[in-house]
Amino acid sequence: MATLKDLSRHLGLSVTQVSRALNGHSDVNEQTRARVQEAAKILKYQPNISARRLVTGRSGTVGLVVPPPVSTDGHAVFVEMISGLSASFAQQNVHFLLHVVNPQEDPVAVHRRLIDSAALDGFVITDPVVNDPRIAFLRKRDVPFVVHGRLGDKNDFAYFDIDNYAVAHLLTAHLTGLGHRRIAFLNGVPGRTYVESRRRGHVAALSEAGIECDPHLHRNGMMNRNFGLTETIRLMQAEQGRPTAIIAGNMLIALGVYDALQALGLRVPADVSVVAHDDHLPGATAESLFPALTTTSAPLKESWGPMACLLVKALDAQPIETLQKMGGISFFNRASTTTL
Repeated sequence: MATLKDLSRHLGLSVTQVSRALNGHSDVNEQTRARVQEAAKILKYQPNISARRLVTGRSGTVGLVVPPPVSTDGHAVFVEMISGLSASFAQQNVHFLLHVVNPQEDPVAVHRRLIDSAALDGFVITDPVVNDPRIAFLRKRDVPFVVHGRLGDKNDFAYFDIDNYAVAHLLTAHLTGLGHRRIAFLNGVPGRTYVESRRRGHVAALSEAGIECDPHLHRNGMMNRNFGLTETIRLMQAEQGRPTAIIAGNMLIALGVYDALQALGLRVPADVSVVAHDDHLPGATAESLFPALTTTSAPLKESWGPMACLLVKALDAQPIETLQKMGGISFFNRASTTTL
């Protein structure tokens, strides 16, 4: 098994340079970092976690505390997230621990136990909610963490996010530009920060088109196929009048929307225009639907690498301006919308 000294001799670099390159320090240029990481693979270097802990006081492990997925659709997202995070932290030479908890268990209490046991150096936080107690607790304990998302406009912690306000605004504006005025929005679980951002973006785009937001047309629920199916049927059978267009919060919801419209004998887009946000989840592609679905796009898998890198930087107490990253959004106009 190769050691830091073996890598140092092989590369002609000091042990300190090699160590800092492997641990993602910002003072190592990308060319050197790539050379060191490639040599580590060739020589099959494995960090000595016990030695690292004695020197740094760290365990070399970070964690994610989450409840188990509650549906078959949720399992696909869960696997995507865990496999992506695990692989990304491995590339940073950091161990990743998944801690699955009972949904009734207090997540703050779980984080407290893990911190007090000195088992973990930092945490990944997913699905943040408004005034998230996990974030407040980790701040109070001065424990490094990275969030998949943000809390409003002012954030003093590491995060990776996309502009969810822009996602909903773009999709809504596309539909209002085609003449649609009764636009349903199948959004996520209330309280999630990204859900609230999307709601605000949707309402703003409606207002800009001179359309008052109808609360009946805005539905919240689990981001899965069943939610898309059941809510679309309810919308189409409601006494208040059915929508001419539907926005799906993700591709799983969109699959349910297509299922419902087909069951009701309604055509996309002749009877109902449909758009969605696409996270590029396994088994749910916009191009495979008929007709192909118009979407905004921001692959979920592109979150995990940046998040791992950001948490490693947070562990090294890097400046806050280096710990916040926004992913891009693309728009694909396909065949699922039409003018009124």
